[in-house]
Amino acid sequence: MVSLDAQIPAEMHGIRLDQAAVKLFPMYSRSKLQDWILEGSLTVDGGERRARDKVSVGQKLAIRARISPEVSWKGEARPLDILFEDEHVLVVNKPAGLVVHPAAGHPTGTLVNALLGYAPELEALPRGGIVHRLDKDTSGVMCVARSSMAHRSLVAQLSDRTVKREYVAVCQGVLSGGATINEPIGRHATARTKMAVTSSGKPAITHFHVGERFGHYTAITVNLETGRTHQIRVHLAWYKHPLLGDPVYGGRSRVPKGASDELLRVLRGFTRQALHAQSLSFVHPARNEDVSFTTPIPDDLTQLLSVLRTEDPA
Repeated sequence: MVSLDAQIPAEMHGIRLDQAAVKLFPMYSRSKLQDWILEGSLTVDGGERRARDKVSVGQKLAIRARISPEVSWKGEARPLDILFEDEHVLVVNKPAGLVVHPAAGHPTGTLVNALLGYAPELEALPRGGIVHRLDKDTSGVMCVARSSMAHRSLVAQLSDRTVKREYVAVCQGVLSGGATINEPIGRHATARTKMAVTSSGKPAITHFHVGERFGHYTAITVNLETGRTHQIRVHLAWYKHPLLGDPVYGGRSRVPKGASDELLRVLRGFTRQALHAQSLSFVHPARNEDVSFTTPIPDDLTQLLSVLRTEDPA
């Protein structure tokens, strides 16, 4: 566990947070410090900030982070569902259950391992070309940079909030209508592997509208303006309508009174969050034209919706 504190001196007033961190914590690389800033393990006056945010004299920087063993990112011959590819971009359909990045608990068998096995040139790019993530148990479309130019472009588009992402989800409870949730998200105060709505978090905006109502659940379409960790899951849990099957933010399992055997079977067998990244749109980095990609709803979510229509009608 790393536990370090430092204060911004006068000569660092007005510089970027990541630049100040490198000077104050020289024992760690800039990339490691940027990772900690991104995950909320490096805070400013107790709150989360972006790497590019300016710091002020007297502010206190604190690192509270766990050091994981180094993991070697190696290419593996694993199947990929490729929706599109050229020399600049790869677009893939990620299945539920697949981890995106290698980590201490998942050193192999990840999406990055499969990507490096398919396109070894991705090893030269930050994080193997990954510019945005999906949780392990969220399925759907992801774009991957395949060139340095594409990486810069896609990161900038995500930062400018011009990348359009649409998800389909099933939440607990019956929603009366759509809404926009504009609540900051940051690291949970006590459970550091979880995120939460918190005043010290980063801006997070989620739009959703109702697609289909059932007796005890609602199918919704979700659009993101920002891309915080676990954003949809955290926002909907805060809204008191957590995603069906969410093992982290779903709370106690709620089984409808009088549920049929078939409904009970499907609900108990659906052990991931009911969330699928259905479509993704961005400007192609080389062609400078809008491109859009859509993925079909996976079989487990299709079956869930089918059973809800017949066994839990509105």
